[in-house]
Amino acid sequence: MKIKAVVEALERFAPLPLQEDYDNAGLQVGLTEAWEVSGALLCLDVTEKVLDEAVRLGCNLIVSHHPLLFHKLARVAGEDMVQRIVFKAIEKKIAIVSMHTNMDNAYGGVNFKMAEKMGLTDVGFISETKTVDGVEGASGVVGTLPSPMTAADFIAMLKETFHVACVQTNEFLQRPIRKVALCGGAGSFMLGDAVKAGADAFVTGEMHYHEFFDHEQQIQIAVIGHYQSEQYTNELFKRIIEAEYPEVRCYLSEINTNPIKYM
Repeated sequence: MKIKAVVEALERFAPLPLQEDYDNAGLQVGLTEAWEVSGALLCLDVTEKVLDEAVRLGCNLIVSHHPLLFHKLARVAGEDMVQRIVFKAIEKKIAIVSMHTNMDNAYGGVNFKMAEKMGLTDVGFISETKTVDGVEGASGVVGTLPSPMTAADFIAMLKETFHVACVQTNEFLQRPIRKVALCGGAGSFMLGDAVKAGADAFVTGEMHYHEFFDHEQQIQIAVIGHYQSEQYTNELFKRIIEAEYPEVRCYLSEINTNPIKYM
């Protein structure tokens, strides 16, 4: 089976036109039409250790959430991490494909995966949607907890579910939390939509200092970290690929690529 077939399965689930204008999802490195897939390594970020992991496992396809290439390369001379990865991937004949904001925005995508991990029900988009190739997409989702939770219990649940060392939050809400809005990664731009939707809590990966102001007792803000919020994306990739091509060997990367340490 050609690598192209695996990539097309991912793109049918999350068409590339669903990505944001600034993004560079899709093929990063490799000849997907010429190479037969030997195995797929699924990850959040592509680092040198992840590339070595793919070599060790005999995988000639890496599917990442975050693109390796956000900007054009002036040259490939091994002067930084990205250049070294591109050089080695070509040398080892490993294709690299990224499913980023198209997978964030797709129905059933990254945000739905987060909601699934939290046990939310009645999950739907929180903002205006658009449809591409029959796939509905938008930024951010909202759903309902199985039963109301206190703010303290809600934060504790997030820490356990997403393996978070600490959560950035505003003062604890004095009413029960039942309706939850969320947007993985750098999703602070969805806070206003969460408030308008009447959510009791908003969960995301990153927010700026000043964005926490003026929401006391309005909504419970919970910032769990960019990596932590999207870490289960590789499970989503595996589900998509195996649904169409169960014969493809899929591996979840065991490399923690989070560059942020909590001391």
